[in-house]
Amino acid sequence: MTPTLSTTDPRTGVVADTGIAPTSDHAVDAIVEAAVGAAEQLEGFDRHWRADLLDAMAAALEERRQLLVDIAMAETGLGEPRLQAELTRTVYQLRLFGDAVREGGYLEAAIDHAGDTPMGAQPDVRRMLVPIGPVAVFGSSNFPFAFSVPGGDTAAAIAAGNPVIAKAHSAHPLTSQASFAALSAGADRVGAPAGTVSIVYGQAAGSRLVAHPGLSAVGFTGSLGAASRLQELIAQRERPIPFYGELQSINPMIVTSAALHARGADIAKGLALSVTGSGGQLCTKPGIVLLPRGAAADEFARALVDEMSSVEASALLNERVLTSFRESESELEAARGTTSLLGSSGAPASAGEGFFVEPRVLRVPAAEITEEHTVEAFGPLVVLVDYDTTAQLLGALDVVPDSLTISVHSEADEASQVAGILPRLTATAGRVVFDGFPTGVRVSWAQHHGGPWPATNSIHTSVGVTAIRRFLRPLAWQNAPEQLLPTELRDDYLGVPRRVDGVLHLPS
Repeated sequence: MTPTLSTTDPRTGVVADTGIAPTSDHAVDAIVEAAVGAAEQLEGFDRHWRADLLDAMAAALEERRQLLVDIAMAETGLGEPRLQAELTRTVYQLRLFGDAVREGGYLEAAIDHAGDTPMGAQPDVRRMLVPIGPVAVFGSSNFPFAFSVPGGDTAAAIAAGNPVIAKAHSAHPLTSQASFAALSAGADRVGAPAGTVSIVYGQAAGSRLVAHPGLSAVGFTGSLGAASRLQELIAQRERPIPFYGELQSINPMIVTSAALHARGADIAKGLALSVTGSGGQLCTKPGIVLLPRGAAADEFARALVDEMSSVEASALLNERVLTSFRESESELEAARGTTSLLGSSGAPASAGEGFFVEPRVLRVPAAEITEEHTVEAFGPLVVLVDYDTTAQLLGALDVVPDSLTISVHSEADEASQVAGILPRLTATAGRVVFDGFPTGVRVSWAQHHGGPWPATNSIHTSVGVTAIRRFLRPLAWQNAPEQLLPTELRDDYLGVPRRVDGVLHLPS
């Protein structure tokens, strides 16, 4: 008999059987083949039907809200308010993408009619973005909804017109199963082809999925190590496919002297919330904070320690996360010049005790910062770095790996100084946050959630409407008969924004 998967409550460490069997090789192959068939059938459905599909999936999640939250609480240790908010975000995300699909601007439709040009007579050429094919989605442990089975990668891939095969996360298999059931119910409600949305369980199934020739792209949120293993599998394929990975991030934050003096206590309070929220298990958590050396920085450090001391120990998501946090914590403490201001290292909890850690605050002079101080600690830990000059500040930033975000707290009369270093900051991150904190990523048209390596391996966002672009490819039709053109590229269709002979035309 094949062993079934287990699940662990991070709050207690108690392990329970899920009754879910790992997906066999034969079943993975059948699932991918069904998705390939669904991709062909989905070409026959228009954008408005696809938007209805996204809405139906959102409605099905909403109908199962409390059930999903209860299951996720037991598998992640995250609190109900956090999970309720995350599910609300996930439902909103699906509906927003539905609105974008109806609007149609994401297609980038363009028409160049045949005619004489400065280069001579030229053919008729029409172009737009089309679905890439079946997409595998590997979700994250820290967002069981928003970056998992029903999350942003799934929403983006389906919005683009692709089938999705989700890989259930080993840390929350029951949440993955329940979320898939909701998505599947929504798909059935609008008559989606079989194979439009599927799920596989187990590490071996995930590896076989990525290697299958029927797969066209992979969306991934997780560790750099796991991403590297999947990329190795992709490199071995006869035809490599796109891999869109969100990997790791330190998210440095800069505080100027004027900001420290004007509102240091408020910044410390906000930072404490940002570092300890969700147990510090957020990809946008500020990991390093750079402060101008002096009495104001000392006062800030004391205020931060006071704020974080009042935060109760947090249950980390699973034993692997706990072990990784303890290892990172030890590496940071052992790095040259590091001083511990709050908390101390502890041994990993034993089974039955839960995976709890207390907040940590470390400190190091900028003159002594090395790569050893830039280890990502996925938990409630922050490193304060004291700098003396702007040159020293920029030198310290050079040591920090590029990130998803970089934040700056300054005062209005320092705008020129900030402008002077802004090009250096924008080169290192995908989002620059002014006088705020990077945790909390708005789902919107203008959002960009990405960054240079090692934050991601892509120039595309994984949050917001333009995330759809990852799962589309451009296709041009030259001298095509009108009846063979997509509806959006026919001359008499006016329902989407299009650039016609170089001129932008909006829907009438």
